Amino acid sequence: MSKHDQPSASTSAAPVPDAARPALQRQYDANFRVTPDYRASLPDVQNAEVADIQGAHIPIIQVGVSGFRLPLHYLTADCKQVSLETTVTGTVSLPAEQKGINMSRIMRGFYEFKDRVFTPDLLEEVLLRYKQELGSTRARLRLAFNYPLLRPSLRSGLSGYQYYQVAYEGTLCDLNWFRKFIHFDFVYSSACPCSAELTEHAREARATYGIPHSQRSKARLSIEVQPGASVTIEDLHAHCLAALQTETQVFVRREDEQAFAELNGAFQKFVEDAARLLYERLNGDARIRDFQIACAHLESLHSHDAVAVVCKGLPNGFDASFADFASLVC
Repeated sequence: MSKHDQPSASTSAAPVPDAARPALQRQYDANFRVTPDYRASLPDVQNAEVADIQGAHIPIIQVGVSGFRLPLHYLTADCKQVSLETTVTGTVSLPAEQKGINMSRIMRGFYEFKDRVFTPDLLEEVLLRYKQELGSTRARLRLAFNYPLLRPSLRSGLSGYQYYQVAYEGTLCDLNWFRKFIHFDFVYSSACPCSAELTEHAREARATYGIPHSQRSKARLSIEVQPGASVTIEDLHAHCLAALQTETQVFVRREDEQAFAELNGAFQKFVEDAARLLYERLNGDARIRDFQIACAHLESLHSHDAVAVVCKGLPNGFDASFADFASLVC
């Protein structure tokens, strides 16, 4: 039974004598129509009296809906629209003296924007609507989607779509200070410098053939965009590619596989190197106010992964408390 169906002592009508009750029917009436009077008679538990609140009498920082999906429109860097399946999380704050929120308003309010083209800036308008309609002081919204970019092969001239896990996030505080964030996952290959040197040593010292180890790796960038500035998904991809070079490939022929081996040889990196290279790129972009970088190299040598986290270090900004390294499994 959902909370919308539960009876409330403070809102229910007086009990009806058993003799006056109509016989219950175990059937669904597809022809039943809700009138305004009938709707007004329905119990409204989330707006119950303070005395009906269960548990501690405290405010709730975030309450809302997570995981509802719909196709939304996004704008590419070259001003084209693309429609992508999106998973939405919308939450608001709840004061201590209020029992609950009207959950359906989170979704209904969002659906009013479903035909708009979404950018991080549009989230402010949605959040203002949430605060107004739900009477909250704070609101948060997150849109998660997979973003396609057509990527060329290294030497064969083929092209294929690479998909990137992206999330737009926006928050609105008590003073209506809007903050906008972008989260971006980049998958790359990491060739171990230590393994490469040891392999070369075996070749030179003992004429023994060996293969250095490398592995699929992932970096997650979380950035806060400066007020009034714009950072595209393509911009973040360009930062990752310039810093790390060894993005995994879509189409691979023999000449591409050879090129990828050469690329990994030219850009060997420990997980510490990857984090520092990305830091250098993001820190040099004036449009990015703050950032956190989390990297995971899914080791082919070890039965565990190598991980690293860095952040810009602004007061009240991102910190290095990232702990969900399992989410970086490619």
